Amino acid sequence: MTTTSNLTVSSPNIKYTDDYIFSQYEYQETLVDTVDNKLVAKPYSTSLSIRTDRRVGKVGVMLVGWGGNNGSTFTAAVIANREKLTWNTKDGEMDSNWYGSITQASTVRLGIDERGMDVYVAMSQLLPMVDPNDLVIDGWDISPMNLADAMVRAKVIDYDLQQKLRKKMQTMKPRPAIYDPDFIAANQADRALNLIRGTRHEQYLQIRADIKDFRDKNNLDKVIVLWTANTERFCEVTPGVHDTAENLQKALQQNVSEVSPSTIFAMAAVDEGQCKAHGSLIPECLKPVSIVSYNHLGNNDGKNLSAPKQFRSKEITKSNVVDDMVEANRLLYSEGEKPDHVVVIKYVPYVGDSKRAMDEYTSKILLHGTNTIAVHNTCEDSLLATPLILDLLLLAELFTRVSFRRDESEEWSPMHAVLSSLAYLLKAPLVPAGAPVVNALFKQRANIENLLRACLSLPPLHHLQLEHKVPFLMKELRSGAMFESPPKKQKLSHQNGDH
Repeated sequence: MTTTSNLTVSSPNIKYTDDYIFSQYEYQETLVDTVDNKLVAKPYSTSLSIRTDRRVGKVGVMLVGWGGNNGSTFTAAVIANREKLTWNTKDGEMDSNWYGSITQASTVRLGIDERGMDVYVAMSQLLPMVDPNDLVIDGWDISPMNLADAMVRAKVIDYDLQQKLRKKMQTMKPRPAIYDPDFIAANQADRALNLIRGTRHEQYLQIRADIKDFRDKNNLDKVIVLWTANTERFCEVTPGVHDTAENLQKALQQNVSEVSPSTIFAMAAVDEGQCKAHGSLIPECLKPVSIVSYNHLGNNDGKNLSAPKQFRSKEITKSNVVDDMVEANRLLYSEGEKPDHVVVIKYVPYVGDSKRAMDEYTSKILLHGTNTIAVHNTCEDSLLATPLILDLLLLAELFTRVSFRRDESEEWSPMHAVLSSLAYLLKAPLVPAGAPVVNALFKQRANIENLLRACLSLPPLHHLQLEHKVPFLMKELRSGAMFESPPKKQKLSHQNGDH
């Protein structure tokens, strides 16, 4: 039930057992203080033990909005790749693939070989991950349509492939879901025929029962619940309702109207002990002053977003992506200053799942000149989203098997429940309270790669390439001496600042 790997790390800082990979890792950062209006930087280093469970087990996924474009496309893609299906189009025979998935179709730099050339491996080869072919799929939808008919309705999958998938997918039918017209657009009412009735607490209990039923019937070790339903309006976060787990449970019991369907699904997943996932190019040193994005799409997502409250929710999430860019450079932006950021989304039924996006980035350059970049993008929306759904599932599952401690006197501690390391795959990533939100794609991708490397006691990628720049290191590489020297064992002591 795992992807196999022919990668072995030879180091005194790593230990392999049948069940675990144990890594000794030196985590380093630079601490910055302000003393007498001067910045003082000092290195920080602490030794960590990282344990990665190699036992993946049997994993199931439950999609909220299973019968939508993304849910039906994801199911079709898993089956097509599992069955190694091929199909004919006007361009010839096509085969199944996972293009667009960082776990299945991207590589990461591992290191250098004897010639000093970079060596790359598939991301999925670094640590034991779920094989997509082994995923068991289920889910909920407000529409009772079986997955084969939902696939036809979505108009995403090629016709010949649809015919090869129909037999398996027509037996798949979504479980009843929660429908609250206050949270999604009124234009979705015609689909709302497959519903969980009752109070919010009764709906929560039913979702928990569904998860348990799915887990038990399929003998699953783990279930991941992933939201791929319509965009909800923004929830009014209310003190005494949403601020603690206890208050949220109380609000659920009292049927408080501001407890959204997505919150109910999340609470049910957490209380069943399962994992829940809810799902721009800016040049360096220019000063973006205007970012305008015009989008039109014709799928059901576009229809739902044609309602003002649902559009406002999407507008907020899109607009926040520049915030950390502004905060990171006060040479360009004064306090309170930020670029104009306008987002327009229009529903155009004709274009279907083929989304159009026209983005214009205007920046100030030297001596207050301007530079404008205009981008036109046409894409099949669900075929872009589906590989991200797969990556969310696989990486979320992997990170539940990673734990940390400083030394043997401490208990193993899992990663924080809010998996902010998945930010690369999300438009509006959540972070633990008080943590900075990172929207920069390079940082987000590097976070995933370096976290996987840490689990193998490998240093973070730095791109210095000093072995090609410093003469004595160049000589050491070319003579082979670099490969002959044994790796050093890391200290287990805890070090802070100057100590």
